[in-house]
Amino acid sequence: MNVILIAVIVLGAIGLIAALVLFFVSKKFAVKEDPRIGQVSEVLPQANCGGCGFPGCGGFASACVKAADAGSLEGLLCPVGGQPVMEKVASILGMQVGASAPKVAVVRCNGTCENRPRVAVYDGVKSCRVANTTCSGETNCAYGCLGCGDCVAACQFDAIKMNPVTGLPEVDATKCTACGACAKACPRNIIEIRIVSGDKKEAFYVECMNKDKGAVATKACAAACIACMKCEKVCGFDAVHVENNLAYIDPNKCQLCGECEKACPKQVITFMDINGKKPKPKLAAAPAAKTAATAKAATKAAAPKAPSTPREPIIVKYDAPLLPSQQIVLAGTIDLDAPEKQESAGKIAEIEHKYDAPLLPSQQILLGGK
Repeated sequence: MNVILIAVIVLGAIGLIAALVLFFVSKKFAVKEDPRIGQVSEVLPQANCGGCGFPGCGGFASACVKAADAGSLEGLLCPVGGQPVMEKVASILGMQVGASAPKVAVVRCNGTCENRPRVAVYDGVKSCRVANTTCSGETNCAYGCLGCGDCVAACQFDAIKMNPVTGLPEVDATKCTACGACAKACPRNIIEIRIVSGDKKEAFYVECMNKDKGAVATKACAAACIACMKCEKVCGFDAVHVENNLAYIDPNKCQLCGECEKACPKQVITFMDINGKKPKPKLAAAPAAKTAATAKAATKAAAPKAPSTPREPIIVKYDAPLLPSQQIVLAGTIDLDAPEKQESAGKIAEIEHKYDAPLLPSQQILLGGK
């Protein structure tokens, strides 16, 4: 009994001493946190999406407090909460926050199944990152959407979905918070977090990322930018520029006049608002007269030429009976074992072939002629 009692007392003493040591150490090395960090963190949406550029909402709250101590909140924005949340943060920190332009994710690819035909079948892991690493995709375009849906899996707000008809992702502007998760998940960088105009979220953008020259790009996708520079020439605000065989519209300069969209012969420039992309009419078909003339020329080219003057028959002799496969190739389905086709002494078969043009030397050698 005394042994058990002594053991309990010793263990209790050890625990008490350890607790006292931990208590004093925690007080000595305690890290004091600014109470404003907790207050700012409470008004944040706690999405922890990383769209602000910091590791979660806690990191963004700390950055806001440090920026407030430095005297400005410029450059800090919670994409999920937007302007209302930033105004609350500024109120807690006793700061003023400027108005921020709304942003929306846009998919800069119009390589639908109709515009960009499939030339291969990808049968690997259903991941855009893996497909981009192991192959160039199922089409000839090395810049367009791979269609595996990494962007859809990365979105926490159900704002982007794959269209089964076009095979492309589509963004719901009413749900998109411009957090940038989809853009980070895309290995080909075809998703852009773009500044849009006002509550209607209107914008013009180039729906292509192909940097190949016009002829090569058009072979890969019918909706590719051909760098004709017509959009750049008609823009009166210096908002459109063509670089590396690809047009780009600067959202900070664009005035939504729509002249670039009208001038684009390939309908690559797209207008979007909060309801989505504006539908585009199909490219005009070729004139009927031209089409008929082309068809007539093709028919004429495909028609067989009239036979020339008959030639003298060439007699081909074989010193042994032919195999069935040789009979089919050289003489059609003719029974060479028939008596009338052979000479009893030498078993020599004579077949008459008529050709409407002289044979080449190589053809004569193949058939047994001189």
